[in-house]
Amino acid sequence: MQQSELAGAVAIVTGAGQGIGAAVTRALVASGAVVAAADRNPGPLAALADELAQRPGDPVASGPAAGGPVHPYLLDVTDAAAVESTVALVEDQLGPVGVLVNVAGILRAAPVTELSDQDWADTFAVNTTGVFHASRAVGRRMAERGGGVIVTVGSNAAGVPRTGMAAYAASKAAATMFTRCLGLELGRSGVRCNIVSPGSTDTEMQRALWHDDAAAAERRVIDGDLSGYRVGIPLGRIAQPADIAEAVAFLVSDRARHITMHDLYVDGGATLRA
Repeated sequence: MQQSELAGAVAIVTGAGQGIGAAVTRALVASGAVVAAADRNPGPLAALADELAQRPGDPVASGPAAGGPVHPYLLDVTDAAAVESTVALVEDQLGPVGVLVNVAGILRAAPVTELSDQDWADTFAVNTTGVFHASRAVGRRMAERGGGVIVTVGSNAAGVPRTGMAAYAASKAAATMFTRCLGLELGRSGVRCNIVSPGSTDTEMQRALWHDDAAAAERRVIDGDLSGYRVGIPLGRIAQPADIAEAVAFLVSDRARHITMHDLYVDGGATLRA
C-alpha cells in the first residue's frame, strides 16, 4: 500500500496486541492511518506502540499530540459499555473513526461432548458479541457521517466443519453473517462491511493447537489430516499474519470502494472454497 492511501484516516483495530491484530495495525500505519489499537492486554499494546512510534518521513511529534501513529486503548470487547465509551474517547482524542477492523478472538478447542458451558459462552462473548458491540458503536457513527469501512476477521472454519472447533467455527459463522447483514443495512449510508476469513496462520492461537514438534505439526497442517477430515493447503504454506493484514488493507482502501458484504478467504485454498 502507498503511505498516502489512508492518510488522515482514524482506524480502530480490536485484538491489536498480537498476531493478526498487530499485523493489521502495522499495515494500516504503513498506509498512513492513525490507529487506535485496542486490546485487553496492556503489555503487547505498549510494545506495539513503541515499535510503530514513528513513521519514516514523519516529523518528530512533541507535546500533547505526541505518541506517533498508534494509540493504545485497553478494551474488553465483551463489555458493551466499555466499547461505547472507548469509541467515544477515540473520536474525542483522534477524530472521527473511518475504519474499524474486528480482530479480537479466542479459541477454546474441544469436542462438543466435552465442551464446557463457560468455554462456549466465552467464545461467543468475544468472537461474536464483541464484533456486535464494536460494529454497533462505530457503525452508528459512520452511518451518521455517510461513510466508513468495517472489516471483521472471521475464519475459513465458518464455512467448513472442523473437529474439536465447534464453538469457534459457530461463533465465526455468526460473526460473518452479522457483518454481511450490517453491510446490507448500512450500504445506503455509504458504509462498506466485509469479512476476511483466514485459514491456518502462524500465530500463538495456531501454535496452541500443536502438541508436538512445531515443524512436524506445521507439516501436518500443510499436508492435511485424514483422521481430522482436513484437506491440506494447496499453496503449500501456512499464512503469515501479514498475509491476512494485506487483504484487510485492500478492503479498507478506496481500491475496494465497490466491494461490500464480501467474505474473502485467505487460506491458501485449504477449504477448496467449499
